[in-house]
Amino acid sequence: MFTITAIKQLLKRNVSVELLCIKESRIHIEASNSGIILHPIKISGYIHPFSALKIASIIRRSNYDLVHTQASKDLWLLVPALNLLGSKIPLILTKQVGSYIVKKDKLHRWIYNRVTYALAISNVIKKNLLDTCPLTEEKIILLHNGIDTEKFNANKVDIKKFRNEYKIKESETLIGMLARFSPGKGHEEFLSAAKILNGKYNTLKFVIVGEASRGENSYADKIKKLSNDLGLSNVIFTGYRADTPEVLGGMDIFVFPSHNEAFGIALAEAMAMGKPSVCSNADGVLDIAVEGETSFLFENKNADSLAQKIEMLIDSPKTRQDFGIEARKRAVEYFELGKLTERVIEIYNSLVRKGRPA
Repeated sequence: MFTITAIKQLLKRNVSVELLCIKESRIHIEASNSGIILHPIKISGYIHPFSALKIASIIRRSNYDLVHTQASKDLWLLVPALNLLGSKIPLILTKQVGSYIVKKDKLHRWIYNRVTYALAISNVIKKNLLDTCPLTEEKIILLHNGIDTEKFNANKVDIKKFRNEYKIKESETLIGMLARFSPGKGHEEFLSAAKILNGKYNTLKFVIVGEASRGENSYADKIKKLSNDLGLSNVIFTGYRADTPEVLGGMDIFVFPSHNEAFGIALAEAMAMGKPSVCSNADGVLDIAVEGETSFLFENKNADSLAQKIEMLIDSPKTRQDFGIEARKRAVEYFELGKLTERVIEIYNSLVRKGRPA
């Protein structure tokens, strides 16, 4: 859904944007009531000649200055469409997730040769692009995803609302994670760490916020069963929550145990809320959290290490306070949505100026 957020930011800055999307997809449904100009297209599979023809027609009719996609699979439609038109307008790809498949064969070289710039949301994604795609370093720009640090601002939300809803006492320490139920998000380590910590403290509450991804309800059931099997009576499963700032505001310690996150929006949001965190020492997390300054980093996939680092924050309210202050500062400086939107517009303008005749 970051695409919709980005479009709204661009529209606020008088950049004319239209959204091409798959018909009846989640993004189509979410964008339908947002005032965004939509071009829903019925697509199945990667290569679809008729869809490419339709996209070419839309591009010709709309006379775009550039095209920006948030998914590499879209290139299989966009590149043929642009080639059908003989169009030289810039094509930008934002790479949100890494790939384990090396794509440097002749066909992929043809596809990626048409990409003007690839925007990598973290250093690990930048490296992944270089390792797996036929792109030179000059074509890759590091540009993190952004968050609204005014929306995620502890001074602007009721930080007691969530705690009151679940009757969490002021004397209790609330430790939480926010992630969809999907393998690799670290739910198992979180629950195992909770079991360890419950053996040392009797004033802890744990909360897991999020819902199952499509087709992964069995995984969510497995995690809830694990919680029961471990005898964790102080773990709250909230399901999906739209009031993320209030939820984060109620936490004392935020945990981000994901195994291989490309970036970590939830972590950046928690930091903007001034929350101290314990995070896995892997991948995109390293672009966001700073060891000993905003967070403690634990050994990836190691529940004992996670419990040890959480314990360090439980035992030191002063460290929690100091980390929270620095976390907020870092989120505002590096991940503020408005600043990153301005950077995107700078990239757009530089490319549009290059394409105009003198």
